[in-house]
Amino acid sequence: MRLLEDSGEGKSYATLWKAMTIKIQRIEPHQTAEAKRVILTVAWNIYTWPASLAEIIEQFDERGELRDVDDPQSYYFDRRGTFLVAMDQEQVVGTGAVRYFERDTAELKRLWLLEAYHGQGIGYRLVKRLLSFAREAGYLRIRLLTDRRSKRAIAFYQKVGFQPITCQEDDPDDVCMEMEI
Repeated sequence: MRLLEDSGEGKSYATLWKAMTIKIQRIEPHQTAEAKRVILTVAWNIYTWPASLAEIIEQFDERGELRDVDDPQSYYFDRRGTFLVAMDQEQVVGTGAVRYFERDTAELKRLWLLEAYHGQGIGYRLVKRLLSFAREAGYLRIRLLTDRRSKRAIAFYQKVGFQPITCQEDDPDDVCMEMEI
């Protein structure tokens, strides 16, 4: 049986239904390892690191580079922030967080979505929930830092309303963006 196509985007009803079944919820302690796997899987694909994904996960764990994901309570929840996961049934397929940056400014962190879930509105729903949280927490603006090589992410951020700003650090690969909420 041929699926009917949704007008405009060309998405099948099956794809749209699948996207609607994705739940976005606050991360639970037992989901942190899976959240790190999602983050590192997407990063590994973007940056084409030479090591295997398993080696990358081990290296990041050894260096403690994702300790905020291991302990979202103290890095996010206790600091006027939140950490959300996008769930496809019982599997983490995306992540996103907001945390205190300064005075009335929040920082968008850890926004990652497995590539198989791109283009379905899931990232938009995740960002919408994070922006709503930030607004309710009293923030007036939100900023982020990403890498120049993350071209798809930069285009997405611009589409949802982020504008480029000057980065505080002097790394030529950094792209900083901000938006009023």
